[in-house]
Amino acid sequence: MPELPEVETVRRGLAPAMVGARIARVTLRRPNLRFPFPENFARRLEGRTVLDLRRRAKYLTAPLDSGESLILHLGMSGRFDVALPDGGNLSPGDFYLDGALGSPKHDHVVLAFENGATVTYNDARRFGFMDLVPTAAIDTCRHFAAMGIEPLSEALDGPVIARLFRHRITPLKAALLDQRLIAGLGNIYVCEALHRAGLHPALPAGALAKPDGGPTPKAKRLAKEIRAVLTEAVAAGGSTLRDYAQPDGQRGGFQNVFRVYDRTGLACTARGCTGRVARIVQGGRSTFFCEVCQSLSKP
Repeated sequence: MPELPEVETVRRGLAPAMVGARIARVTLRRPNLRFPFPENFARRLEGRTVLDLRRRAKYLTAPLDSGESLILHLGMSGRFDVALPDGGNLSPGDFYLDGALGSPKHDHVVLAFENGATVTYNDARRFGFMDLVPTAAIDTCRHFAAMGIEPLSEALDGPVIARLFRHRITPLKAALLDQRLIAGLGNIYVCEALHRAGLHPALPAGALAKPDGGPTPKAKRLAKEIRAVLTEAVAAGGSTLRDYAQPDGQRGGFQNVFRVYDRTGLACTARGCTGRVARIVQGGRSTFFCEVCQSLSKP
């Protein structure tokens, strides 16, 4: 599943074709994706102008001049193909190597714009979805009402992490993946941020708060590294693990600087560390970390 940096890369790739453009025609080639489309979905989109294209965690939102917002979620295999008015094509969401993924038979939604651009949503597994909600109520809609803070925002700092994790005995990695606390973090970037911060993924999350609720140095370090990892990954166009490409056709490059993710048995990349990368399973997901510089006994 694409994580926050990949979704942000998709947003940047779609924006030039969509923002400020009027939707001329909507073609639905099936009645549903993960969920049924909203009532009169095509009719409510046709003739509307896309005012902006935003990201909330791993979702895209497009406010329309009708007062509604289109919500887009890629699920596990969703991708977009853009046909430009000049005849060019972009694939700002080409994440997958499997030859069946991206096949035209999985083109489920086509948005044709008056500027000549066409955006096609392709989803082999159909775990993605689209919805329409009132823009004024988007923060309280069913998709976002229980969602935590954005990890790339200035709101994420040591005191906030301490407040969110105080008294929690759940493993730190599990707490970071809890979308009700921090929205948008996924497995890859949590592993990378924990390594940079020198924190063991099984450390009780509450250890990042002092008895009075204030942040420990660990909490401050972690907040800094989360923002740094995500910022660097967005700048690199995300991570190519299968067949993901940026809108200009170049692959994302952050996988070239992974420090622990998918590096089991390899030497730790931290300066002066003699450890090797280990793998454990937490919550059904692989966790990668250095047994030396991320030791539970490390201060």
